[in-house]
Amino acid sequence: MNKKMMMAAVLVALSVSAGAEAAVITQWNFNSNPADAATGTGSTSPNIGSGAASLLGTTATFASGDASGGSSDPATGDDSGWNTSSYAAQGASNKTRGTQYLVSTVGFDNIQISYDLRHSNTSSKYEQVQYTTDGSSWTDFSLFSGATGDTWFNGRSVDLSSVAGVANNANFGFRVLAAFAPATSAYAASSPTGTYGTAGTWRFDMVTVSGTAVAAVPVPGAVWLFGSALLGFLGIRRKA
Repeated sequence: MNKKMMMAAVLVALSVSAGAEAAVITQWNFNSNPADAATGTGSTSPNIGSGAASLLGTTATFASGDASGGSSDPATGDDSGWNTSSYAAQGASNKTRGTQYLVSTVGFDNIQISYDLRHSNTSSKYEQVQYTTDGSSWTDFSLFSGATGDTWFNGRSVDLSSVAGVANNANFGFRVLAAFAPATSAYAASSPTGTYGTAGTWRFDMVTVSGTAVAAVPVPGAVWLFGSALLGFLGIRRKA
């Protein structure tokens, strides 16, 4: 291996060593804090990190995160979910009602979001995920289908690592919204034998934003000195 190749290897090694594993930036488990052994109570404050969760045209209560097979929340006896209702009338207000989450991603890249969601029988089958990089304009991204009623769909995952402006952004946010069935102007019910209704519910749990910490950029002079010293040491060993 010549010196140029060795230097390149040194720089790659430095870059790899400066990397970081994925970390939770913000998470909502909607459980009471402190725990009160009641799933009918809960909190919309994050249990990890900071951020703001809000309703978009819907109403909400807290309900069991263990029912209907349960979410992925490891809590037992105090596992609450954020139970949303009052969705739009059939054929109206496409992609306007649901929940919204605002989280600063400053200091992080490779942003991922995930959540658990229980669809009731008469809830909207389709859920549209949107994101924002400025806190005001929203872009459609992933569309999910909850094709079975009274069922938890755990670990919904959205990879936003390739989307410009999402990382290292104080104004990042995302929404999960009831959407018309594709190529139609009407909501489809989650239950194949059911009928969509405004009283249908979506129950959220374990809403999570994660990413990798942005590595500090090495000082060029320090990298050069380290690389030169390493190459010199290797050169001396080769001559010995």
